[in-house]
Amino acid sequence: MDLRAEIEARLKAQDEAFVPGKTRVWLSSPTFGADEILEALDSLVTRKVTIGAKVRRFEAEFAAWCGAKGSVFLNSGSSANLLAMFVLTNPAVRGRLKAGQEVVVPAVSWSTTVFPVVDAGLVPVLVDADLDTLNADPGEVEDAVSKKTGALMPVHVLGNPADMKAIGKLAKREGLYLLEDACEAHGSTIDGRKVGTFGDMSTFSFYFSHHMTTIEGGSLVSNNEGYLELAKVLRAHGYSRDLKGAAAVAKRYPQIDARFLFVNRGFNLRPTEVNAAFGVQQLPKLDGFIEGRKALGRYFDKRMAAHAGVLRVQKEQKGHENVRLGYAVLVEKGAPFTRRQLVEHLEGAGIETRPVIAGNLAEHPAMKLVRHRVQGKLPNARRIMRNGLYMGCHNGIGPEARAYVMDVVDEFVAKNA
Repeated sequence: MDLRAEIEARLKAQDEAFVPGKTRVWLSSPTFGADEILEALDSLVTRKVTIGAKVRRFEAEFAAWCGAKGSVFLNSGSSANLLAMFVLTNPAVRGRLKAGQEVVVPAVSWSTTVFPVVDAGLVPVLVDADLDTLNADPGEVEDAVSKKTGALMPVHVLGNPADMKAIGKLAKREGLYLLEDACEAHGSTIDGRKVGTFGDMSTFSFYFSHHMTTIEGGSLVSNNEGYLELAKVLRAHGYSRDLKGAAAVAKRYPQIDARFLFVNRGFNLRPTEVNAAFGVQQLPKLDGFIEGRKALGRYFDKRMAAHAGVLRVQKEQKGHENVRLGYAVLVEKGAPFTRRQLVEHLEGAGIETRPVIAGNLAEHPAMKLVRHRVQGKLPNARRIMRNGLYMGCHNGIGPEARAYVMDVVDEFVAKNA
């Protein structure tokens, strides 16, 4: 048996037929197989494991897939958010953000959307969500803008595009930087245009549970060549070797070894060739992964319609396409049951659940340790935290499993109606 056949056989041996009530319905399932494993093995056996040809190939191919000028591959989506903030506050950027300026972010988001703002010396301003889309309410974003505001950073929650038209107009009118946290939204579109291409920069995550995976990994995407080049410097220690014009820079400093020429501050946020090996094999499959998630979302929507009085589901705006990192549900006010009861029923039936991202970040104790501002009382974010959950919505949930999930929901509502 050759190596590919052996790998495929061992992977197949791990698969199991779905048995209702016994087989767990997970929030995510592996998207990789023999292609990714063999590509990673190639990097390992050739011992080319640090940034090299595969990283550069994946950067170019992912940027092309997004419809953007370029991308910078990193060790995580969280690092992509961190890097975006440090690009915009860097002294090398004309019109950079200064310490103490504000960045408007959704209260319903993830910790590493907000904390990099603080790390860069800026002040996050948390705004309320729209109950239908679960994204930042554009009206609340506008109300949060002050003389101190420097940037807006919407999040495409669970793959549902934020209102980039309204938020983009606001950013342009007020002269603000516009960033997109698209870590959960690979391939989401607005009028056919992919998210991640509406702002000055955008960020993506390739964590294990996302639409495609590089195990751990993320990308910063932009159409601004200057931001992309600066991001490469900041990604790796601040040295110049990854710059397109590295040779020209080195000529200005002949007394310094060009391999270790530091032209700015920097971190170590580098990915490996093994991560990129996964990426170059996963990317051609991504459109198929997305279509499977969207189809499952439509199935859930159709069956959830029967429970419209007690369960609210995440909705798309006109012209928007949700790529469904997960399937979000909110228990309506006045429903004859609680979120906790629904979660216990689903988990007891083997259906994994979790909160909608981190719920309302303003309520987390970590926020007491950082400088921030809250716009209003965040009633919708509070409600999402107390009444919201999401289930898996991915290609690992086949026809039998998806029917089982909804049968369990139907059973619960009927029992508690």
